[in-house]
Amino acid sequence: MSFQRARTDEQRSERRRQILAAAAAMLTEMPVAELTLTALSRRVCLAKANVLRYFESREAVLLALLEAEIADWIAELESAAFAGDGTARERGDRLADLLATSLVRRPALCDLISAQSTVLEHNISAETALQHKRAVHGYLEALVRFAGTHLPELGDEDAAALMRTVMLVAVAAWPASRPPRAVLDAYAADPALAVMCVDFTDVVRRAVEVTASGLLARGR
Repeated sequence: MSFQRARTDEQRSERRRQILAAAAAMLTEMPVAELTLTALSRRVCLAKANVLRYFESREAVLLALLEAEIADWIAELESAAFAGDGTARERGDRLADLLATSLVRRPALCDLISAQSTVLEHNISAETALQHKRAVHGYLEALVRFAGTHLPELGDEDAAALMRTVMLVAVAAWPASRPPRAVLDAYAADPALAVMCVDFTDVVRRAVEVTASGLLARGR
């Protein structure tokens, strides 16, 4: 396919959407670490130089995709059925389960979050970093509002602390829950070591339960 430069804002936006859609599709087939600019360029049938007309780097593509994934996750959370009755502890536990189970269904989001600070925020300009951080800040505010809707006893400050904990635990638990083949083989060879295997959903759920309970108790 011959390259035709996008000349209008609409055409440029469509080309960016095509690149992001291709990157999203690739993340269903491989982890973030294996997604290269060369492979992405081939998927969208563009030269690398042409992809870089729309995103300054591979990392910038993946940061934009991370923002889209977070937005989709928030939309899912806001549309989910949630029983608003019960004690604050019971509602906190239900919120913990909703957050954990919704995250584990989104492996691309978890993989991108895990790579955000160590990989994706490198090889980008200050302008891209500023745009990304502003977007993430807006998403965090939406998550805080979501948590506050179901646990109004927390207040904004503690709801923000709870959601920051969710994201930080997810960052650590996701790669730990997906060990390489050699580690899996070690667990198989010595079943006593299996206790070291991390279950992502359980870790995130438990972390949110305990954090919510602690914040509620401190707020009394």
